[in-house]
Amino acid sequence: MSLLVVGSMAFDSIKSPFGEAEQIVGGSATYFSIAASCFTPVRLVSVVGRDFPEAAIGKLSARGIDLQGLTVAEGETFRWKGYYENDLNVAHTVRTNLNVFEDFAPVLPAEWKETPYVFLGNINPRLQLDVMAQIRKPRIVALDTMNFWIEKSPQPLREAIRNIDILVINEAEVRQLTGELNLIRAARLLMDAGPERVVIKRGEYGVLHLSGDGIFAVPAYPLDTIFDPTGAGDSFAGGFMGYLASMGDKEISEKDYRMATVYGSAVASFTVQAFGTQRLESLSRDDIAQRVSSFRSLSEIPG
Repeated sequence: MSLLVVGSMAFDSIKSPFGEAEQIVGGSATYFSIAASCFTPVRLVSVVGRDFPEAAIGKLSARGIDLQGLTVAEGETFRWKGYYENDLNVAHTVRTNLNVFEDFAPVLPAEWKETPYVFLGNINPRLQLDVMAQIRKPRIVALDTMNFWIEKSPQPLREAIRNIDILVINEAEVRQLTGELNLIRAARLLMDAGPERVVIKRGEYGVLHLSGDGIFAVPAYPLDTIFDPTGAGDSFAGGFMGYLASMGDKEISEKDYRMATVYGSAVASFTVQAFGTQRLESLSRDDIAQRVSSFRSLSEIPG
C-alpha cells in the first residue's frame, strides 16, 4: 500500500573519523524513500534546485519511487555540512544553506490526498500541519522533528504532535521537548499529548518503542565497519513505515509494530556502512531478511 513522505532532499558534506565526502546526495526524504521502497510503493514530496543531478533523480525513479510531488525550482538545492567526532551519536553542524528549501510549500497531487500511510519528515511544523490538512482519512500518520523546530516553533509542533499516530524522535529531542530526563516518563508525557506511540532513536544504543501495550527495545546491530551515521534515523523511519505500509489493509497487531521496529533497525544498520545513500541504493529484501535474522539471534536465549 502506498506510503507518502514529505521532507528534504539535499547535498551533504560530511567528515567522520573514518573518512569524508563532499556534496553527496542526502536529505531526510531521500534516505526515507529509498529505505521504504524496499517494502512498498513510495510517493515523495520535496523540492530541489536546478543543480540537483538528473542521475540521482533517475535512481529514485528506478526504485519505483513516485516523483510526481517533486518540484525542481530555480536556485540551488539545500546544503548541509557537518562532522562527527568519536561520539557518532552527535552531529556537529558547520553550515546549513536552505536555498530553495527555504520557500518549500508542499502541495500534494490530488490523487495522493487519499494515501493511507503518511510520514512527515523534520520540516517546519507549520508545513507538517499543512500537509495533514490536505490528507483525507489516513490510516497512520507518523512525524519526525528536530531540535531547531522544538526551539523555534514549539506551539505549532505541539499542535502537529497532537494530531498524529506515531512520533519518531531521537533521545536528545525527546528530552528537549518534554524537559524530562527519563526517556520512559518523557515518552509517556508525549503519548498523553496525542500520539499512540513514541519511537525513540538512540543511535548506537538502539531504539525504544513505547505504546499503551508496553515497551519494546531493539539494540543497534553491532558492526565492525561504520563510516557515516548521517541518514540512519531517516532510514530507520523508512524501514519502519515501509514495513507497516506493506501490511496493506490488514489490522496491524502489536507484533507487526514490533517487527517494523526490527526491520527499521536492520535497514538503518546498512546505511552507516557507507557515506550517503550508497549502501541503501544496492540494498535488497534478501539483505534485510538476513540481517533481521541476525537481530533475532542477538537476544536469543538457547533452551
